[in-house]
Amino acid sequence: MELVNSNLKKTELGLIPQDWSIYTVRDLIELLTDYDANGSFSSVAENVKSYDYEEYAWYVRSTDLENNSSMNKVKYVDKSSYNFLKKTALYGGELLFLKRGDIGNVYLFEMKTEKATVAPNLYLLKLNKITDSKYLYYYFTSNIGQLQLKSKNASSTLGALYKDDVKSIFVPLPPTLEEQTAIANALSDADNLIKGLEKVIAKKRNIKQGAMQKLLQPKEKWEVKSFKDLCWFQEGPGLRNWQFTKRGIKVINVTNLENGLLNLDRTDRHISLDEFHKMYEHFEIDENDIVVASSGNSYGKVAVVRKQDLPLLMNTSVIRFKPLSNLDYNFLLIYLKSSQFKNQIDLLITGGAQPNFGPVHLNQITINMPPTKEEQTKIASVLLDMDNEILALETKLEKYKSIKQGMMQNLLTGKIRLV
Repeated sequence: MELVNSNLKKTELGLIPQDWSIYTVRDLIELLTDYDANGSFSSVAENVKSYDYEEYAWYVRSTDLENNSSMNKVKYVDKSSYNFLKKTALYGGELLFLKRGDIGNVYLFEMKTEKATVAPNLYLLKLNKITDSKYLYYYFTSNIGQLQLKSKNASSTLGALYKDDVKSIFVPLPPTLEEQTAIANALSDADNLIKGLEKVIAKKRNIKQGAMQKLLQPKEKWEVKSFKDLCWFQEGPGLRNWQFTKRGIKVINVTNLENGLLNLDRTDRHISLDEFHKMYEHFEIDENDIVVASSGNSYGKVAVVRKQDLPLLMNTSVIRFKPLSNLDYNFLLIYLKSSQFKNQIDLLITGGAQPNFGPVHLNQITINMPPTKEEQTKIASVLLDMDNEILALETKLEKYKSIKQGMMQNLLTGKIRLV
């Protein structure tokens, strides 16, 4: 394999190598069809029966294809139904596009059963012999492919993708099938690295969850104490939109809590220094404060405040915690991440569509804990080591994903050639 430079030419998709060509999907397919091609609504309803247990053929839905979903929850059709749906039978290697809903979802179909057929809400694309299906899959999941799909969706008020929309999408192709395959294989190798690391992370998380359950399981001589007697906590003030400015003290909310730390890259809300000093100084966050999301679907997320994050102010959707002298800092951090804490909160929490908790709930929580800080520290140390190992792997995973995106950008536009 050798990296070579290319002479470029201008096209509808920007610059590509001179020996590459721009096609539309219409030029690259033998067939574009969907479930509706099998017959009228009434005839399909009469002739197709689906089952929650294993039958003759897999009835492939988009939910089955998301993130390698388990085959435990798929549906099936019997032989008679499969034969009726023969126009949309699947054999492996086809591309499937979501028709309605989250437009832009594209899947490269992999056979996991002997027989399979398409369910409603998916387009089925069978490609011709000049196109590598895996290459085209990576193109459609790249930024440039996704932009085209999203722009087609934008032309519809119904959130739908039509056949002519799909057929009109532009695709850049290398001059040979061998080069398409080489690009697809390189990206597939990157995908395999990512998937392998994701499996390792999932396994480590399961191990850590089991260790947490075991280590935090109450032991003989442990003591039940009121949470409010072990730590100090403070809810952020109820700030209003009209109070926010572009400069001053940054204000955090639940969206800033990511992977155990604060991500302030997208923070554009501030309180003016004058208003801060007049009204909100006592809500200023300190280094090493533990902050917890207390509102919305992200409630319960935990982050540690670093020196480089400061100065900061909380909003009402965030609560900060400091341990008192009888509680180890890291034990508090571990406890706030634990199911023991969250389960108690869930029993006390208010709000349906927008759940939230505050000091009134925290005052009712109890914690069964080791009587000495030394024992607390030992437990926390074991679990934090596991956390740090997982965090390092997650950082590595993000790096892999970033590298893959760069590969897609360069390989699928011919900026880098594999020859």
